[in-house]
Amino acid sequence: GTCAVLVVDGERSLCTNLQAANNFKPSHLQTDLAKQLVENANFFYSAGYFLTVSVESYVIVGEHVAANNKVLCLNLSAPFIVDFFGDNLATALEYADFLFGNESEAEAYAKKHNLGGDLKEVALKVAASLKKNTKRSRTVVFTQGSKSTIVACDGKVTEYAVDPLAKELLVDTNGAGDAFVGGFLAQLVQGKSIADAVAAGHWAARYIIQQSGTQLPTDCNYKA
Repeated sequence: GTCAVLVVDGERSLCTNLQAANNFKPSHLQTDLAKQLVENANFFYSAGYFLTVSVESYVIVGEHVAANNKVLCLNLSAPFIVDFFGDNLATALEYADFLFGNESEAEAYAKKHNLGGDLKEVALKVAASLKKNTKRSRTVVFTQGSKSTIVACDGKVTEYAVDPLAKELLVDTNGAGDAFVGGFLAQLVQGKSIADAVAAGHWAARYIIQQSGTQLPTDCNYKA
């Protein structure tokens, strides 16, 4: 696939051509290699965009994750996923151990489900909603740009402050949410705390918005 990006004053607009990504089918999970990858993995992540293509494939993996008490992470990805693929999202959410979203996506979800305007309360309600694997609590993570990140789990909300970035250092917000999740998961898979995971997510997002495009250094100088 391809993606065209227009950046104006640090803010971006995207136009995508999904190509092969739009043709994923459950049969792609039936190859020996795919089965081995699913069997060997302990953590799984899906962007919400995938729910527009093959929620059936997501459910197949989700059932495996739930049955084996593994970890599945889901990203809301965009308000239109909430607005136009609500049924698929509802199906997917039941399997999610971690749900990520930014404030716009969280507000869209709250509006659609009449959850109110307080994102901390919204996060708590989503965290407590129906879940396939009851052996794990669901953790909901809402980023809010330069405002504090909200984390809800087990009836408790914690806010994590974001270090301010001077406006003149902001180059391109493209990839900020994905970078946050990447940093978060890099710590989660190592068994680190949620606080450590959020800190790494903040660092990664802060780094990427100071770059033109999603350029990464050869060596990572993050210090946990």
